[in-house]
This record gives sequence, C-alpha cells and structure tokens, in this order.
Amino acid sequence: MTRLLTTEVKQTQLDVALLALRIGIAAMMLVHGLPKLQMLFSGDVSQFPSVLGLGSGLSLTLATMAEVLCSILILVGLGTRLASIPLLITMLVAVLIVHAADPFAAQELGLLYLMGYVVLLLLGGGRFSLDALLTKER
Repeated sequence: MTRLLTTEVKQTQLDVALLALRIGIAAMMLVHGLPKLQMLFSGDVSQFPSVLGLGSGLSLTLATMAEVLCSILILVGLGTRLASIPLLITMLVAVLIVHAADPFAAQELGLLYLMGYVVLLLLGGGRFSLDALLTKER
C-alpha cells in the first residue's frame, strides 16, 4: 500500500509514462487529423472555420499539418518538444477561439490534449524516443 502512496519516481517509470503519453496522445490526435487531411486534399475547405482572419484554406492547412505531421513526430519521439508547440497552439486556438462560446463539454477534449502537450514540451520524449537515440553520447 505504501508503494501506491509514494511520491518517488524512478527514471524508468518516467520514461515508460512518457512513452505511453506519446503513443496515446499521438494516436488519438491522428484520428482527428486524418479527416482534416482528406478534407484538405478534396479541396472542400469551406466547411473549416476561418481563424484569426487567415481564411479557411490556410487555417485547415495549419491545423492539419500540426495534427498529422507533428503527431507522427511525437509518436516516434523525434523533435518531441518542438513538435508539441504547433499542437499546443492548435489546441489553444480550438479552445479559446473556435469553441470559446461553446459549453465546457465541447472544450474539455482540447484542454486535455493541451495538458498532454504541455507535459511533452516540458519533459521531452523520454529515453524510449528517437530524440534519446540521436542525442545519446557514444
């Protein structure tokens, strides 16, 4: 029982937790990004909201690149901290601008993603990532 209540975290536990977070958040965000990618390639961008005066096409392109490309980078752990920034911005825009007038239930998913991206920005991809493999001293 005392093991469940301890605040001590071993490095391996942290690395496994970061791996689980990366895989989970990237896979779930890809589910949101792939339909946007199809919408982008179909040319029917009129369904996507124009954000900050950028127009529907550019807004959709930016959101799609963040949700698909950056999610793939996070999934494999390549440039994890950098890849989390566009996703963090995308979630801020979704919560604070696109869904600003919506009830909390419509904003909740974006806030949950946002928290995960903040953790990845602060801690990086962990030992089980391409970042760790590429920066490992030989």
